[in-house]
Amino acid sequence: MFDLKGNVAVVSGASSGLGQQMALALARQGANLAILARRMERLEEFKPLLEKAGAKKVVAYKCDVTDTDNINDVAQRVEKEFGKVDILLNCAGSSKDKGVLEMTDEEWDFTISTDESSVFKMTRAFGNIMKKHKYGRIINIASMYGLVGNTEIHTIAYHASKGAVVNFTRAVAAELALDGITCNAICPGYFETELTKDVLDTPRFQEFAKTHVPMERYGKPGELDAAVVFLASKESSYVTGLIMPVDGGYTCI
Repeated sequence: MFDLKGNVAVVSGASSGLGQQMALALARQGANLAILARRMERLEEFKPLLEKAGAKKVVAYKCDVTDTDNINDVAQRVEKEFGKVDILLNCAGSSKDKGVLEMTDEEWDFTISTDESSVFKMTRAFGNIMKKHKYGRIINIASMYGLVGNTEIHTIAYHASKGAVVNFTRAVAAELALDGITCNAICPGYFETELTKDVLDTPRFQEFAKTHVPMERYGKPGELDAAVVFLASKESSYVTGLIMPVDGGYTCI
């Protein structure tokens, strides 16, 4: 089960963090990969790791997921290179963290464009390729903050954008169900990446985790892999519109 050999996976935000972790998970199952990010040099450094993990073919594309023309151009190039797209993993994102009373229009627009509008633009471009083949697995990376508020950090635009991704996922799932395309979302909790490790390892966060996360810890590298591989596989053929928290129980209390 969960063999992805011969599948073509497009992964945005593949230059760091969770994007790289999940791209590696797909590579280990044999998927071929088109990896996208703005930092081309990071993608080129990452390619050998994906090939070593099990991907037979990996191609890197410089892509700004807020730029419609750039996305459409990359989609055409991916289709020409691979002939199809089986899996789309929308992982790219960023955020300006401010509260509702302090956030500027520019900070709001930046976060919505990067975390919400980008998912629409990527899904439109690559979903049209999937529709030609009557098959596709779209996986959107939302956040547990798309399901609940929080008292730890003021980040209103991030909450709004990830909440929009959650219901965007449901709407796409319903719309594309008869085209052989599923659309699901993963809502990660606190996960260790190169950008978050220093914060997560502080005594303040450790105490916070003990009182707010039932498992009393943050997520470790690899603990998203099973969710991604399942939703990317043919075995998940009757699963669409699913919103899957992977958060150590944060959203269940």
